[in-house]
Amino acid sequence: MKIVITGVTRGLGRALVAEFIQAGHTVIGCGRGGEAIFDLRTTHSEPHHFSIVDVAVHSKVALWAAKVLENESPPDLLINNAALMNRPSPLWEQDDREFTKLVDVNIRGVANVIRHFVPAMVAKKKGVIVNLSSGWGRSVSPDVAPYCASKWAIEGLTKALAEELPAGMAAIPLNPGVIDTDMLRLAWSVGAASYPKAEAWAKIAAPYILKLGPKHNGQSLNVTGYDE
Repeated sequence: MKIVITGVTRGLGRALVAEFIQAGHTVIGCGRGGEAIFDLRTTHSEPHHFSIVDVAVHSKVALWAAKVLENESPPDLLINNAALMNRPSPLWEQDDREFTKLVDVNIRGVANVIRHFVPAMVAKKKGVIVNLSSGWGRSVSPDVAPYCASKWAIEGLTKALAEELPAGMAAIPLNPGVIDTDMLRLAWSVGAASYPKAEAWAKIAAPYILKLGPKHNGQSLNVTGYDE
């Protein structure tokens, strides 16, 4: 299976890369951290490939997608994982520049990736698009309003996309659950360490994601069982 995934330099994305490759799949990933991308390239040789791409920049996503799709089949699985967390504070204290950056990555970044990869998948009438949502895409908490807004947007965007796809495809908003990552530590600095690590999560999440298909189209799903 050919898997394209964003945000592979750390956290859930990095953990998923390891699990997918171990399971024998080809992974093409992107992220903003040059050192981490270099490390991934060194660790995982062709046919896997990793590129430095800021998904918030439309032109960079366009170039990346063109290279990935050149003379090759479209991805069987497209995972929009890249996202940012806001600094915890009431909404009226949120800095406009940081708010805009979060929206650009968490919402526009997903749309950019879909815009340049999904047409090739639609042409083949096959493939699964998984957009990482959150518990905060279906509920809210104080001090994380920008992040909540972005993940609620992902839920709606993905469900609308699901109705636009041809039969045989699927778009799924997936809540990964609560995992000890850099993002969670930013939101819950004290309590994050009590939750499972990304590596433990990925051992359950990777096979779960690989089983998703047309029958799941438009369903808001959750990864569970990794903390048992």
